[in-house]
Amino acid sequence: MKLLTSDFYQRDTLEVARDLLGKYLMRTIDGNQLIGKIVEVEAYKGPIDKGAHSYNYKRTPRTEVMFGPAGHAYIYLIYGMYYCMNVVTEKEGEPCAALIRGIEPIQGQEQMAQFRYEKPLQQLTKVQQKNLTNGPGKLCQAFQITKKQNGQPLWKKDCFITDGEYVDFSQIVKSKRINIDYAEEAKDFLWRFSIKENPYVSVKPKY
Repeated sequence: MKLLTSDFYQRDTLEVARDLLGKYLMRTIDGNQLIGKIVEVEAYKGPIDKGAHSYNYKRTPRTEVMFGPAGHAYIYLIYGMYYCMNVVTEKEGEPCAALIRGIEPIQGQEQMAQFRYEKPLQQLTKVQQKNLTNGPGKLCQAFQITKKQNGQPLWKKDCFITDGEYVDFSQIVKSKRINIDYAEEAKDFLWRFSIKENPYVSVKPKY
């Protein structure tokens, strides 16, 4: 598998978000390799997007990573307990990112089950298996992604994204982003991209 490098991410955020579908998120933990196919992504364009943490170029200790090089991880905590993983996009100084919302497990499900539920995979209910990685906080827990990965380039160390499976344009669904009702007109932007009918999409889009 070929690592995605900075050139892939130094493009318009909407293009990057769409093109991340089908790519593989990979983690190496204690010699175990976890692999998941990216099936749902949201785009956030800070300069114009009221749904983004960096709206109108708002620069804080938390958003500082978004102003840096493309292809680095932007990890933040929500509700004081769940981490979310974003990928920084576009050129430096333009605070944009793509949030990874859903992953289809490919390899390492046994380890993911332990991280998520502290029990063997075979003991999970069907609902628990479906909920393994079908949300931003869930996938970070299953892949053990925390603030330790914040600011890391996603082609080095133990957390990276590679090329994966080709996703035909006809299989990509555009829809509104999730849980940003505060974002005024931006809440209606069709900036969520997902693979049609994939069971690991966090919230089924309305067609």
